[in-house]
Amino acid sequence: MSRLPGRNWVGTTFQRRARLVRFILVVAMLLLVARLVDVQVLRAGGYEAAARGESSISVTLPSVRGGIYARDGSPLALSVPTDDVVADDFQISHPFATAGALAPLLHVPVDTLAGELHKKSGYVVLARQISQSTGQTISHDALPGITLIADSKREVPNGNLASPVVGFTNAAGEGAGGLEFGDNHLLAGTNGKETIMESPGGVALPSPVTNQIATTPGTGLELTLDAQLQYESEQALAKAIESSNAVSGTAVVMDVKTGQILSMADLVASHPGAIGSPTTASANRAGVVPIGPHDAVNEAPNNLAVTQLYEPGSVFKLVTFSAALQDGLINPNSVFTVPDQIHLDGSTFHDAEPHPTETLTATQILAQSSNIGTSEIAQGVGEQRLLNQVESLGFGQPSGLSFPGESPGLLATVANWEPTNYVSLPIGQVDAVSPLQVLDAYNTVANGGVFVAPKLIQATVSPSGVPTATAPSTTHQVLLPSVDGELTSMLEQVVNVGTGTSAAVSGYTVAGKTGTAQIPSQNKDSYVPGAYMATFVGFAPASDPTLSMIVVLDRPTPIFGGTVAAPVFSQIMSYALHRYDIPTTPGAQSGTPAPGSTAAPGSDQAQDIT
Repeated sequence: MSRLPGRNWVGTTFQRRARLVRFILVVAMLLLVARLVDVQVLRAGGYEAAARGESSISVTLPSVRGGIYARDGSPLALSVPTDDVVADDFQISHPFATAGALAPLLHVPVDTLAGELHKKSGYVVLARQISQSTGQTISHDALPGITLIADSKREVPNGNLASPVVGFTNAAGEGAGGLEFGDNHLLAGTNGKETIMESPGGVALPSPVTNQIATTPGTGLELTLDAQLQYESEQALAKAIESSNAVSGTAVVMDVKTGQILSMADLVASHPGAIGSPTTASANRAGVVPIGPHDAVNEAPNNLAVTQLYEPGSVFKLVTFSAALQDGLINPNSVFTVPDQIHLDGSTFHDAEPHPTETLTATQILAQSSNIGTSEIAQGVGEQRLLNQVESLGFGQPSGLSFPGESPGLLATVANWEPTNYVSLPIGQVDAVSPLQVLDAYNTVANGGVFVAPKLIQATVSPSGVPTATAPSTTHQVLLPSVDGELTSMLEQVVNVGTGTSAAVSGYTVAGKTGTAQIPSQNKDSYVPGAYMATFVGFAPASDPTLSMIVVLDRPTPIFGGTVAAPVFSQIMSYALHRYDIPTTPGAQSGTPAPGSTAAPGSDQAQDIT
């Protein structure tokens, strides 16, 4: 049999094609294996992360905010643990039934909750900051798709005591005023983050790790405030504001040696009788809170002691007398001839009460708060020395308290000095200062001539409750000890026989000064008719000063610091001296005006230019 022609060629072709197919299959397999290695080995982490990203929801876990405490550890503001109620609406088969179960617990209408549960977003916050007891009830009900997330809310256990100092937080739980704002970086802590895993269909998925970042609790603050003294200060100040129809008031008590602020009361009026006062409704919108039984007086929306600038009136005479004594220009017994009025640069100035030309010592000029006598001493001191002494006593610069919104003040300078400032500046009608700055200056006298920076925070408190004391206040010498002693004796006479007899405290010697100053109008060259700031500032016991204090009332009636501010000083200072068991002063007066006192109660009034 003969072979068919071409048979070998056909077989060869078939073999070549078979080998090609096998080669292609091998290459395809290699490519597939390479792709699998790429996906499952080389890029496994990236794909895994992408998959997690599509099936996870990140939830912020708020940290527990640090507490704010009084000096004895009693709480002024605390963060209380709460729960947020969150719904995964994809897992809720019967929204109305779930809403019905939650409504009485959350105090939200059923229809409102049902509407939220129909959003189909996979993550719906139904309620924030509910009590943990309510949260436990919801948890025990084991409602499908309902989850609790830990949260906290700020509470003030002492009924907004010292709230202008403590401050407040906003809806997000962040500090928005006072120390809550100023020290938010300490109080806030660090938020954590939790990851919730779920399928695209909304079904919860198991996950070995849910907390990616743990929360760090905030650091607490232990203040220098004495809660009981703060309460008594607020009550006394509220009563004075109400009885005098004042617009607002502030009262601050300080430890002379350490600068620690023991109470800082800031109140505003809402009664119609207070000229320019807010209505109760507007006061409530501003966040102020009624003070106990005094419904017409509220906590101020900010800390007036450091944020409110005012022309201080005759309490500013400390600048002139301290400079003149420091430079040896006068001594307490230096004699001056004091007329009823003087003419200076085309303007006429006069004392508050008409009087014939008198012969007065420097001590009597200060005790009777003579504007003309003070001006005579100021002209001897000179322009530059007066301006320097203003700054030496701490005016026009930060107090060192670093309180949010604190103002350094507005001072006259060499560039804008006018001849009439020899009267206007010494009687406190040129420079604008804060009540705390005035107190700091008089506390310097009480502290032997040494300025000590005021202080509000005595310790920080760790999340575990361990306090760490803050650094002591900075100090610097301002007045010579001999000069300081002379000033103290002169200021005692203000209370013994001068304009400040109502500031006397039974059993103790008191040194201080009254001030009654007109309030400037928006036109800087004029004053608001009938509007005055009344001040008393001083310290006790004068023989061995322990506590210093200032009281300022805005637009009271009567207007005089010796009449309306001094009695508040007396009441609060008396309470504070007894609270801290300060020994009485041998030979001190009983607390009534000294016999033979002839000073008019309002002779500290600063007059505008006529």
